[in-house]
Amino acid sequence: MPTDNKRVQGPEVSQCPSLFSSKPAASLPSKGPRADGRQRDQVDVRPVFVRCGLVSQAKGSAYIEAGSTKLMCCVYGPREIERKDETDMTCGRLVTDMRFAPFSCLERGAWIQGSQEKDLSLMLQESLQPAVRLNKYPRSQIEVNVMVLESSGSVLAHAVTCASLALADAGIEMYDLVLGCSVRQDGASYVVDPSRAEESRRSLVGRENEGGLTIAFLPSLNQISGLESDGEMTEETLTAAVRTCIEGCYKLYPVVQQALCKAVRRAAPPPSES
Repeated sequence: MPTDNKRVQGPEVSQCPSLFSSKPAASLPSKGPRADGRQRDQVDVRPVFVRCGLVSQAKGSAYIEAGSTKLMCCVYGPREIERKDETDMTCGRLVTDMRFAPFSCLERGAWIQGSQEKDLSLMLQESLQPAVRLNKYPRSQIEVNVMVLESSGSVLAHAVTCASLALADAGIEMYDLVLGCSVRQDGASYVVDPSRAEESRRSLVGRENEGGLTIAFLPSLNQISGLESDGEMTEETLTAAVRTCIEGCYKLYPVVQQALCKAVRRAAPPPSES
């Protein structure tokens, strides 16, 4: 039988694709320590690594890594708005775009922005806009692009923190930094900064308090700029979850400040010898 010379031939010996598929995750316990060793019902966030100024082509950039969640953010502008009908003579415009890399999740995605990414982009814009002094940039727009390199839980919360760092690295005037934190409620127990498995976990028995909460917080001003919630939670549980997220943001604040200070020292010109 003739062969097709235009097609790359496969190896003589091959394995079934199911051999390389990941094993199904075991059921997560509802009590005791979490899978990564953190404690339940405590403000126990994952260790965070932050770095600013990694992308030289962008006005400002930031990289954040929390456990297996990895994000990169680039900021461009302020630049002139292309469409004249969208120009505001008194205030600037903040444009956000959040996307998942095709290799960021267990199932390979597409480069085309889906409905989930559009919703996350809108939430990101609503969380950042109160902190940016857009009145200082009339007739201009500031573009914030977030790329999720690896998704392992609490993506929106860490995207808010990463984007805020990139804006500060770009020299954009802001009232305060914006930090994000999330909580997952499971009955009477809750987990802070949940992983992907903890976010996707659903109880087999219907519970009254089961859902997730993500807030964007301005620590110096002690104000909440964004809040996103899903599931069913009572008023008392939701209020306690907001307080827990605020405490988690305060824990991240020194790490973010230290990363910004290091970026400023690297960018500062060396002292003159004279």
